[in-house]
Amino acid sequence: MRNLAVLSLLALTAACTTPMVVHPPTDREAREALALKEVTRLGQPGDWLVMRGYHATDNLVATVTTAPFSHVAVLDPERGQVIEAEGKGLRTAPLADFMQRAHRVILMRPMWATTPERQAAAVEKARSLVGKPYDFTGLIGLNAPDRYYCSELAVAVYAPHVSRKDHLPHVIPPGDMHYWATILWDSGPVLHRPMEVSAPSPSR
Repeated sequence: MRNLAVLSLLALTAACTTPMVVHPPTDREAREALALKEVTRLGQPGDWLVMRGYHATDNLVATVTTAPFSHVAVLDPERGQVIEAEGKGLRTAPLADFMQRAHRVILMRPMWATTPERQAAAVEKARSLVGKPYDFTGLIGLNAPDRYYCSELAVAVYAPHVSRKDHLPHVIPPGDMHYWATILWDSGPVLHRPMEVSAPSPSR
């Protein structure tokens, strides 16, 4: 109960501040198509997809964690899917759908994904957890038993290979996942061009 009270307080505090909201760029469709192409080309089972999304939950995560990234999913390229922990619980989703929700996405290979067997086992572990409830306390760095925050899921699938020397916190913020992974591809920051202002016509 104490953890939930702290989480509620932080959520209310975040609601009273200016939220970190992102908006789709003008070249959104081209960026989504490129991301899908590159992740399909480079991605392997068990890779991580770290993104900044457009959903209200993404805005909440970005606001509470004061970080530019808001979500992590486990890649299953053979099925063209991701396994992810969202507000309604753990689920699978089409990879193309994931890309449509991503303002920016980074493809990472976890440091424990060293063999095809480990990668395949990570995907199967993730799929076995589908239906488990979401861990809202992950927002403030806590972990509830048998519940999963997005980054908790991403790490849990490699649990048999994680050791103390890896120095993992209880919950890794999405923006810190790269400390335990190799970045394979980054869609890059979205650059918003300043609005062009027409110069006044010279008087004659």
